[in-house]
Amino acid sequence: MLRWIGSLLFWAFLVVTSVLLFPVAVAIWLVTMPFDPRKVVLHRFTCFWASLYTWFNPAWPVWVSGRERVRPGVAYVMVANHQSLLDILVMFRLFRHFKWVSKIENFRVPFVGWNMRLNRYIQLVRGDKQSIGAMMSDCSRTLDEGNSIMMFPEGTRSPDGHLKAFKHGAFTLAQASGCPILPIVVEGTSRALPKRGFVLQGRHPITIRVLDEIPHAAIADRPVEEVTAEVRRLFAKELGEEA
Repeated sequence: MLRWIGSLLFWAFLVVTSVLLFPVAVAIWLVTMPFDPRKVVLHRFTCFWASLYTWFNPAWPVWVSGRERVRPGVAYVMVANHQSLLDILVMFRLFRHFKWVSKIENFRVPFVGWNMRLNRYIQLVRGDKQSIGAMMSDCSRTLDEGNSIMMFPEGTRSPDGHLKAFKHGAFTLAQASGCPILPIVVEGTSRALPKRGFVLQGRHPITIRVLDEIPHAAIADRPVEEVTAEVRRLFAKELGEEA
């Protein structure tokens, strides 16, 4: 019963704050439009907005390590494992500039999705070849503009918290763009909020670890399948799983 009450309070807090903070996001978008085409200020505000839901939730203590590895002024292809819907919230705790690649359904969520559009995050219709091609083009343009992008190479959340197979898209993009890959490992979110669940599962510490970047020179001339497999092995090792 306590979990249900806590969950209802959390989701109510999320709804109320989204209604209140979206107008602030619109104001920031309007004021910064003439001098901030990359939406750096708006994204930083979005990091603050998203972080409220872990800062004020004692069940989700978050520890971030390796933030200093995100070099200022470098456009990365950031890749992270995907255990839970909660991954999206906790990744904002990095307070670093990036553009999400996210399924189009998320952009339709009132207030939250509208803010994603204001930030010029990148939409994807999963399984649609035309949309995938448009997403890759949008990512290339976004990287050329000096923004990092954030992708989940598993494509969707793991049903059991274990690492799934990686898709090639992020690594093809890194090779073509000349950008380094930045691996980011998330742990604990699958226990805190499992896939297809909306009930908070008690207190579960969450960690975000930014690993050393993989320079473009280390992947440029290698088959993308080999690069994909190598990065997945890196994640598997960090998570204590078999590759």
